[in-house]
Amino acid sequence: MLGLKPKKGKLLIAEPSLTGDVSFNRSVVLLAEHNEEGSVGFILNKPLEYHINDLITEITIPFQVYNGGPVEQDNLYFIHKVPHLINDSIEISDGIYWGGDFEKTISLINQKIISENDIRFFLGYSGWSSLQLDQELSSKSWIVVKNKYESAIIQKSSVAFWKEKMIELGGNYLLWSNAPENPSLN
Repeated sequence: MLGLKPKKGKLLIAEPSLTGDVSFNRSVVLLAEHNEEGSVGFILNKPLEYHINDLITEITIPFQVYNGGPVEQDNLYFIHKVPHLINDSIEISDGIYWGGDFEKTISLINQKIISENDIRFFLGYSGWSSLQLDQELSSKSWIVVKNKYESAIIQKSSVAFWKEKMIELGGNYLLWSNAPENPSLN
């Protein structure tokens, strides 16, 4: 399972050594794009104190909003698993799509045709320039794993997701699953 190459649709699991990184400490990132120009992803397990109807007043249903990463945190992004409902979506992989017609998305949410199990909203994204992610992988900042959840990743991820992945990785990672988030407070 270890040693996979980054590819869109894969998950990046933050190594326990990333404790000092405010943005990525204990993060699980879904790679939405990875090519020679760079990489884009969304942190799946960092909910914010906002709901979508706090940010977009036309939406009447309070779907949770997540911190997608440190880049462009004043912009809203979304992933979903309903491309047949949202035009102009970009396939990430395994039934997961990125973006699309936002006006139609608002309407479908308000009509309760799209549920919170179908879509995930993010403020900001995680981005890496050309070869930057490869350098971070070489320095053992991330572990690349297959997204075994496929499109169900939208409802699977939670604040405990990183701990679950540490347990799955086993070995020395198992020890980190119960370590305090800030070891200096132990």
